[in-house]
Amino acid sequence: MPAFSLARADRLRPLFEENFRRFGELGAAVSIWQNGSSVLELHGGFRDAQREIAWTDETIVLFWSVTKGLGSACLLHVLQERGIELERRVAEFWPEFADNGKGAITLAQLLSHQGGLSALDELVEVADHAAVVRALARQKPLWAPGTAHGYHARTFGFLIDELVRRIDGRTIGNYWRQIFAEPLALDIWIGLPPAENARVATIRAAKAGGTAEPEAFYQALATPGTIERKTFTSPRGLHSVSAMNAPENRAVSIVSFGGIGSARALGKFYGMLANGGELAGRRYFNSATIAQMTTTLAAGLDRVFGIPTAFSAGFMKDPPGVAPRIFGPSRLAFGHPGAGGSHAFADPENGLAFAYVMNQMEQQILPNDKSLRLVGALYGCD
Repeated sequence: MPAFSLARADRLRPLFEENFRRFGELGAAVSIWQNGSSVLELHGGFRDAQREIAWTDETIVLFWSVTKGLGSACLLHVLQERGIELERRVAEFWPEFADNGKGAITLAQLLSHQGGLSALDELVEVADHAAVVRALARQKPLWAPGTAHGYHARTFGFLIDELVRRIDGRTIGNYWRQIFAEPLALDIWIGLPPAENARVATIRAAKAGGTAEPEAFYQALATPGTIERKTFTSPRGLHSVSAMNAPENRAVSIVSFGGIGSARALGKFYGMLANGGELAGRRYFNSATIAQMTTTLAAGLDRVFGIPTAFSAGFMKDPPGVAPRIFGPSRLAFGHPGAGGSHAFADPENGLAFAYVMNQMEQQILPNDKSLRLVGALYGCD
């Protein structure tokens, strides 16, 4: 597609503003980058439910599972810097992981949600990284690894965080800050410092309403013992929105769903990925690693969602032949949404990056109209 134009920006502005009037948005921001430069930054609404504190360009907010994409980028960077291929076995770097039939699971299978470890049988707390990691090492896969895929809603962050710790020695939270956030001046944390709390928008729980996933998924989610229920409740803890608004919980480095930052920073990071892994004259990823992000490793019926999904190495992709396409028309696009409406992706084919964050959650896990209408307008297909 041609370079982003003022005319196209003018199409996005009224849609963004309409989100507040028509769709009940509280506070939100959108960031679009092309060819390594910011081309549109919008924000509006309020940080608080009382509508007393305006959302500004300094506002940061919890964006839930969007964090998984950032964590995956950290692990891929660790592997890139050490020349480690995705076909290597996880247990080579984490020996205890081989227990209970997991010795052959590869890094590629783990990153593409094919390991069968979407839920834990042991009751462990989400804030206790060591306990969760021990439970994952002992866990028997819920399906034969490599034969199917299913969204690892809570366990995924622990799996990739532990691999970074084992290979590099740093946590993903620290690796993110030192390798990406500080050099790129990204206003994003995985484990928020107390001094930043004054800028954080309060997340508001979803109202009852429409969903992006099938009704059967939510019925299963409410039924004890189902894979859906186990996946979204283990490891246990921090299930409520109010808990995630507490400063002491924002400070916990939870790679599965704990990232806090601005739309502009998300857009800038994905802008670097869309720009071939380079920004401002500095290269962060080589072409082979970008190819790992764009190449689909698993596609088809998701064992957890019950609908078709697709994954590359740590990122979500649009599955073939399924609409709507949440990452735009390019088959090279990749990214990761977050529960309730946050969304971010890179489109290397067109050099485009998109990020949307908000604080009024919707009863959806996959992206909804608030961001998807903007994606459609971005590509001129609204």
